[in-house]
Amino acid sequence: MSSYLVGEVRPSQLLWTYGPGALIDLPNLSVLTMGLDRWNPDRCPPIEEARLLAAVRRVVGPQVERLRMPPFLREDGVDPLSAEGKVGVPVRPFPRWLRCVKCGLLAEYDSGLFDIKANPYRPEQTHFVHANCEKGRNADAVPARFLLACRNGHLDDFPWHWFVHGGPSECKGKLRFFERGASLQTENLWVKCDGDGIHCNGTARSLVHAFGREAQDNLPACRGRHPHLNKFEECTEAPRTILLGATNGWFPITLSVLAIPLERDQLGQLILDGWEYFSDAESADEIKVIVKTLVKSGSLPGIDKWDHRDIWKAVEDRREGKSGTTVISEGDIKDPEWDVLTSDDPPTDWPHFLSSKTETPEGYRDRLASVLLLERLREVNALIGYTRVEAPEETTDPDERPPMADLSRNKPDWVPASEVHGEGIFIRFDEKAVADWEKRKALQARSQKLEAGHRGWRNARGLNPSEGYPGIRYAMLHTFAHLLIRELALECGYNAASIRERIYAKSDSESPMAGVLLYTAAADSDGTLGGLVELGKPENLGRLIEQALDRATVCSSDPLCSEHNPGVDRSLHSAACHACTFVAETSCERGNRYLDRALLVRTFEATDSAFFTGCRGSNG
Repeated sequence: MSSYLVGEVRPSQLLWTYGPGALIDLPNLSVLTMGLDRWNPDRCPPIEEARLLAAVRRVVGPQVERLRMPPFLREDGVDPLSAEGKVGVPVRPFPRWLRCVKCGLLAEYDSGLFDIKANPYRPEQTHFVHANCEKGRNADAVPARFLLACRNGHLDDFPWHWFVHGGPSECKGKLRFFERGASLQTENLWVKCDGDGIHCNGTARSLVHAFGREAQDNLPACRGRHPHLNKFEECTEAPRTILLGATNGWFPITLSVLAIPLERDQLGQLILDGWEYFSDAESADEIKVIVKTLVKSGSLPGIDKWDHRDIWKAVEDRREGKSGTTVISEGDIKDPEWDVLTSDDPPTDWPHFLSSKTETPEGYRDRLASVLLLERLREVNALIGYTRVEAPEETTDPDERPPMADLSRNKPDWVPASEVHGEGIFIRFDEKAVADWEKRKALQARSQKLEAGHRGWRNARGLNPSEGYPGIRYAMLHTFAHLLIRELALECGYNAASIRERIYAKSDSESPMAGVLLYTAAADSDGTLGGLVELGKPENLGRLIEQALDRATVCSSDPLCSEHNPGVDRSLHSAACHACTFVAETSCERGNRYLDRALLVRTFEATDSAFFTGCRGSNG
């Protein structure tokens, strides 16, 4: 099939929604994003972030050399027939089966029964037609909206012939899709074979038999198909029927870090960020050429401020270990961020990090130790794989989550990444207050209840029940972050999904952590409005915390919400629900898990486990 431009998506969507292996449901057809082997890396600008690259290498392999942004058009109004106008990611039509909207014919798009009508100037109008439909020439053909997927990340066309005939069949009859009844429930959706020979005599079957327990008897074994990689592999998982556009069809697995300074001086940080460029340099003259290239490509902002001789000296010092070279170790996702955010003298004027200290809100100084306003912040995310059917669990152990499907046929030497610029508020809790709160007997009982839900939840998924519980400290900080995100969204008009959280929780006596970072994470103007920093000032933050705690005291779903027992239904939250605590899952680092507002304020069911008891705005 010829190559056509079929639609547009934002570059960030190629990480979070439409990455390799994901389906893109366009207005008139459905396509599948192909693997990284088919992408043109020359059209993908590199992103420099040493800590994230090190984390990606630990999971994907040491062969990964770069983090790269997805390709994008640099100018508007480009001729779609030009080379620049065809910049994008490769896709293929999927599912292969199409349905004529008039006669109900079911067949593959390459069966010769359908034609594609492409419009290079209006790509959203590209669609398939059934040229010889007996009920109207050039009738529209739309994707058949049923697919097979399995827990191992495989995706396949729905086995229409197998399903309607109850197994393998030599029947060559055409298939028809039709509806019985007024509603579109699955029992009213049917597929019929037009065959009238010895192999088949007009067999028809309802799609209700493709779901639930009956599906195991009516569907073939999984073929282990990865259509985005054009390959098959052995698979023992039972496939299940999903609908085109279903939310469980593709879950991204990502890693993210905040761009923080790890070196004492700005030049040292630039050398660290761009070490891949400088590591092979042999002279100052070669450095001069490298810098010119970096300036033209915009790959390392700020490097042009330094003389090439100074850069060469810094490179030599790093090689000889004279510059206090930072070693990127396995603990470098949140630990270095905590060290910078809680420093007595945090960085105040760096290219991607600008901060200023402010006063702790009055009335909360016995609970909160400090507040840091981040006026300039950068977050970098990398896509390393995906899962289907089941969402990836919050763990770095591959055995503790559904199998991660690959983004390419071979081990990739780069992975897609994105960066967002914005602002944030970092709130550090008083360690002594948190430690004393953790010792309460009532709190230990509360923790046991949440841990019982955790163990039941993991047991139900075949995971080790004794692993992965983040602790009651994390649950308290996490709930506080959610309540404040909801309050910030109500107060300043920010899109709630554009505010994200980062929780720092560790009860280790040697290096404890108890803090919350709320920051904008949108690639558009929402990320740089300045409103979040303004709300972090003591006169505003104190009022917002008071309002958040007051709203959390009574939920519109009480008493059901406050009396919810996670140990009974094997869930991962206690007194929390959509009415009082949950936020958009893109804003939450744990998918709305490990939440309990009774850890912050008194509720109908619990009165003795609240951290903010006695503070201004608390109900105690």
